[in-house]
Amino acid sequence: MDQKPAIIVTGASTGIGAYSARALKLDGWRVFATVRRDEDRTTLEAEGIETFLMDYTDSASIHALVDEVLARTGGRLDALYNNGAYGQPGAVEDLRTDVLRLQFETNVFGWHELTRRVIPVMRAQGHGRIVNCSSILGLVPFRWRGAYNASKFALEGLTITMMMELRGSGIEVSLIEPGPIRSEFMANCLKAVEAHIDLENTVHKVEYARQLKRLRGELSGAKGKLGPEAVYEVLKHALTSPRPRPHYIVTKPAKRGVLLKRLLPSRLFYRIMGSLG
Repeated sequence: MDQKPAIIVTGASTGIGAYSARALKLDGWRVFATVRRDEDRTTLEAEGIETFLMDYTDSASIHALVDEVLARTGGRLDALYNNGAYGQPGAVEDLRTDVLRLQFETNVFGWHELTRRVIPVMRAQGHGRIVNCSSILGLVPFRWRGAYNASKFALEGLTITMMMELRGSGIEVSLIEPGPIRSEFMANCLKAVEAHIDLENTVHKVEYARQLKRLRGELSGAKGKLGPEAVYEVLKHALTSPRPRPHYIVTKPAKRGVLLKRLLPSRLFYRIMGSLG
């Protein structure tokens, strides 16, 4: 039986997840990567990465994933990297409740279900690592990102609580909070705002036009953004260090945002944040 450490990596179609899955394999892990579309499996499978279809909004796919992984490893799982997510832009007043609910189904509830499924396995074996890829927007809010902010704030609360509750179990829990990273995240944001926001019948029509122009501009370039390797660097530490950190803040803009939140009066801080974007 393969005794390489085994890890599930979600959201491995592109970006941070795809890079991490490949890098972990090179670093000696047995990687079980998840994607949402059949066509995304081909490249990863060709590289020797065991790949599964899983959707955080589909409970059956979550349970099927874990069952199959455990069948292949003989019941062992060393780590879980919750990474797959998307961002739903839009002013809070323009978000239909079903759209907000879908954001939470993917970014919070699905993560919770998968994590709960693997914790008993890790408890039984006496060790494990759970790493959740949150966002700087789980610590510092950004306007026009209310749904995504809220989902990441919720994820932060659940993860930190779980971290405290698992103390002494042998299971270590960490959060990664990246700032701007080169990926297809903004392309997916663009699709989400066009699909779920009534851009014609809103008091924010002019602002949306500006935001869409900015989003489309970001798609043609990624100036100032770090690559996914910046996230992988801290992921490695969270997975292998004897003393993993609770929080890993990635990119200078993210670190500046957290510092300003600590130093400035709240009213001034939110005024500054409200002038951005």
